[in-house]
Amino acid sequence: MTIKKEQLILGIETSCDETAVAIVKNGKEIIANVVASQIESHKRFGGVVPEIASRHHVEQMTLVIEEAFRQAEIEIQDVDAIAVTEGPGLVGALLIGVNAAKALAFAHDIPLVSVHHIAGHIYANRLVTEMDFPLLSLVVSGGHTEIVYMKEHGHFEVIGETRDDAAGEAYDKVARVLNLPYPGGPHIDRLAHEGTPEIDLPRAWLEPNSYDFSFSGLKSAVINTVHNAEQRGEVIAPETLAASFQASVIEVLVTKAVQAAKEYKVKQVLLAGGVAANKGLRAKLTEAFSELEDVQLVIPPLSLCTDNAAMIAAAGSILFEKGKRADLTLNGNPGLDISIHND
Repeated sequence: MTIKKEQLILGIETSCDETAVAIVKNGKEIIANVVASQIESHKRFGGVVPEIASRHHVEQMTLVIEEAFRQAEIEIQDVDAIAVTEGPGLVGALLIGVNAAKALAFAHDIPLVSVHHIAGHIYANRLVTEMDFPLLSLVVSGGHTEIVYMKEHGHFEVIGETRDDAAGEAYDKVARVLNLPYPGGPHIDRLAHEGTPEIDLPRAWLEPNSYDFSFSGLKSAVINTVHNAEQRGEVIAPETLAASFQASVIEVLVTKAVQAAKEYKVKQVLLAGGVAANKGLRAKLTEAFSELEDVQLVIPPLSLCTDNAAMIAAAGSILFEKGKRADLTLNGNPGLDISIHND
């Protein structure tokens, strides 16, 4: 695949509660990456409120686009294509980004490319180092926990996924039990490093050789542990509970990722998604893959773990080169399948 010397892709991401716009050169170099976060607005509700998220996207979109072009020091006419998150995500939030992208594409006669949100998270790693196929990506976020096999650019095969709660969702729910603020993941990660995993919590391995995940039972076990202690008049140290919960999650994630890497004989394993920012997960993955000489572990910087538009532009660059185009009938698709772009 040949990419012209100065290919510029404008990326737009509004799948949840970040209004993000970025400009990426040649699929690998970030020229501008602007994110307007809504965490403070949603914190008092303990989670993302879709209607509020959509309204904030409307308010911020034009400002974020203008800031991205200001940082990049280019004009809209310099852009080769516009890549936008089609799904999955909150439908109202997705629609804001999709319609902004369509308006720009129509007004300036620029090609439009639709991108799967999780494909974006995977391609965030290409902004760190070139992808080496075949590879696996361990995707861990608030709404998704998956192992994705890629034999080439733009081809995605989900070989394992969560059957109930995603890992990030379980983190947020356990954080509520511990009366920690939203988003709960970073707070549990911090507490876990202050405690030791003294409580025996379950690990859901499912049937033999399965790469699927299940965290609902673990979440329920944490809740039951806290309730039972309260009934006995006992107090469990939050850091002990956090460490025990995190140890259970990470052991399952790391073990399955290592097994899959061996079975599929991959050259790389990429970490992706918001929970990729978890220090405990990053450390255990690094330790485990240091023993596999033929497999390179790639972990993106914290700024590229959470939702951003640079990852959407990076994924969009590949789709653009493959000739993939969206038209002005493009709509937000909250249940979009990641294999939609496979040849």
